[in-house]
Amino acid sequence: MSAVLRPPLPLAPAAPVDRLGRPLRDLRLSVIEACNFRCGYCMPADKVPDDYGFDAASRLSFDQLETLVRGFVRNGVNKLRLTGGEPLLRRDLPELVRRLARIPGLDDLAMTTNGSLLARHAQALRDAGLRRVTVSLDAIDPASFRRLSGGRGEVAQVLVGIDAAVAAGLGPVKINCVVQRGINDDQVLPLLAHFRGSGHVLRFIEYMDVGTCNAWRRERVVPSAELHARIAERWPLRALDPHYAGEVAARHAFVDGGGEIGFVSSVSAPFCGDCHRARVSADGQLYTCLFAAAGTDLKPALAGGEDALAERVQALWSQRGDRYSELRGDARAARGKHVEMFLIGG
Repeated sequence: MSAVLRPPLPLAPAAPVDRLGRPLRDLRLSVIEACNFRCGYCMPADKVPDDYGFDAASRLSFDQLETLVRGFVRNGVNKLRLTGGEPLLRRDLPELVRRLARIPGLDDLAMTTNGSLLARHAQALRDAGLRRVTVSLDAIDPASFRRLSGGRGEVAQVLVGIDAAVAAGLGPVKINCVVQRGINDDQVLPLLAHFRGSGHVLRFIEYMDVGTCNAWRRERVVPSAELHARIAERWPLRALDPHYAGEVAARHAFVDGGGEIGFVSSVSAPFCGDCHRARVSADGQLYTCLFAAAGTDLKPALAGGEDALAERVQALWSQRGDRYSELRGDARAARGKHVEMFLIGG
């Protein structure tokens, strides 16, 4: 499908930068809080009930979501990622994608999913205008995967979903693995052995202290440098240049041509200085940092329409000074609570 060139929307009176000079370029938009998995680092079953997030009353409507995205695009956003919870649980999601894909100035429209429902929706999403998918996959061994998903997931379903995404034109797929020492770090090499040569890009993410219900402990973090050494011992790697300024994952390629992998190192090598991402929850709360303690309700501004929303976003982004990962462990960063990952999609 060839891209249609559209004139950009007018920017807000002055496209904002925050107090550290960072522009707003990337919006992560949650469309639902519910998830059909119960992964321990995100939505543990003993902390989050099975029916959580399925009440539609508090969610933004498709009209509100479109107005919101238009307002963010006017402030410089050109990349949009749909998240959850599990976004494929949102009813009629392809219709929302179709509406968002028509917004002038939005250059990239992607989605992060656990992949379990992807096979049945991939083609409709691609036809609607979705361009890319990222699939969360923390193990390739079926028993390990089932355990890590809280007894809810089957790795075979996810692999079928990845194949369906490729068949629909959404490949190559990015595959995210959150690595925890003693939990699933034994799955790193098997995952690579499975996907090497496929064209998909595996990205290994350091276990982060997002939220408060996951009982984060630093000793469970496997630093990217350690993972890199483990992998390079088996398959030598060479560094690649980033695709763009502020890219989250450090890119590497297998020397033998087996493909590309990435490392996301928020704990051991913070990248706050290049962060140009905002996050909005399904109920319309703006979070200017993945580790924020609280959000700002955008619904009052949404009620005033696109202009009011754009002005409110401009004002809020201009006040932003977040750099939690750089301050982690510092007294200045101490706080009692972080927003839960399942509310803002990671």
